[in-house]
Amino acid sequence: MADTTTRQRAEQMTAVEPAIVIGAGAAGLAVAQALIKAGVPVAILEKESRLAEPWHRRHQQLHLNTHRDLSALPGLAYPGGTPAFPPKSVVIRHMNDFREANQLPVEFGVAVETLVFRGDHWAVRTSAGSRLARHVVVATGRDKEPFTPQWKGMQAFAGRIIHSADFGDANSYAGKKVLVVGAGNSGFDALNHLAGVDVASLWLSARNGPALLPKRIGQIAVHRLSPLMARLPLRVADAAIAATQRLVFGDLTKFGMPPAPSGGASRLTSDYTAIAADDGAVDAIKSGKITVVPAIREFSRDGVVLANGSLIDPDIVIAATGYRTGLERMVGNLGVLDGKGVPLFNGGEADPKLPGLWFTGMRPSIRGCFANAAILGKAIARRIAGAGRQQAGASR
Repeated sequence: MADTTTRQRAEQMTAVEPAIVIGAGAAGLAVAQALIKAGVPVAILEKESRLAEPWHRRHQQLHLNTHRDLSALPGLAYPGGTPAFPPKSVVIRHMNDFREANQLPVEFGVAVETLVFRGDHWAVRTSAGSRLARHVVVATGRDKEPFTPQWKGMQAFAGRIIHSADFGDANSYAGKKVLVVGAGNSGFDALNHLAGVDVASLWLSARNGPALLPKRIGQIAVHRLSPLMARLPLRVADAAIAATQRLVFGDLTKFGMPPAPSGGASRLTSDYTAIAADDGAVDAIKSGKITVVPAIREFSRDGVVLANGSLIDPDIVIAATGYRTGLERMVGNLGVLDGKGVPLFNGGEADPKLPGLWFTGMRPSIRGCFANAAILGKAIARRIAGAGRQQAGASR
């Protein structure tokens, strides 16, 4: 009780800042730049000690699935000679260059613990003490916490179970029997790399079929069409994605792939499932190098029991089973999250009962995360700058 009272008194003596952005990923950097350009002073709080920490941690073969020309932060193009689908080292450099070019005030090593609404401002309680802000933009990312289901018997399994976030070097799987669980974006990323490795066995366990597009059709990078696709009604975009998938890959159900539960564009908005990109995995499925098997029923010491009762014996299971936002501790008591922990509003939308609270980068977009970061950042900056002008006018 004494600690709470002391903290509240300290907060009362703290100046209210115009805006605080939580997270210095692509979404956080883009919204911070937009706020500064709109004349709103901003502080950026980043819990890690450097930019792009999630990118640093991912495997060396990682590339963007989105095209270079549609994956740059606002106002900063990639250097000449950058591949169409930039590798992670180039993406990391791009984010650092963007921060330097815009002189963005990132404060590293500051973890935000919780947000408390104070009526006309927010208390931002951090590992370095409390801050007050008129506006808070949460940009901590939808892929903050890897999620692995708790399958029955998995503790007894003699092999290794890892999340796709810890995929590592594809060549380290040579000679191993590998099961990839999940036919989404992360699952196909792993399969695309493993298709070129001399593994002993390679299975894909798929509960649902993916919305799947090739990186290229001939010389055309498919992602370059995403701005057009984003403007289409959902049912039309669903039909276009399904037709392209069928035209390029044929009927993958012939190879054991279950059908997708709904259209690719619709799943982006309903359950936040990103569209997967093929770069060799489908050919490996058709050639028999990758065997598609049913969903997992349970683990045993010696293997994995599938939904049809059959047993396979992988050395390594890669759980490409998605991520969670991890926002429950920060904002879970505010009623702003859905059942999956995803904010109910995003970008320029806000809850009128909680003025000054914004979220960005929390849902996948057909345009890709970098292009969407710029769009949402500008929308939030317009709302915040507009609110500031209204307050200034009312005080005259």
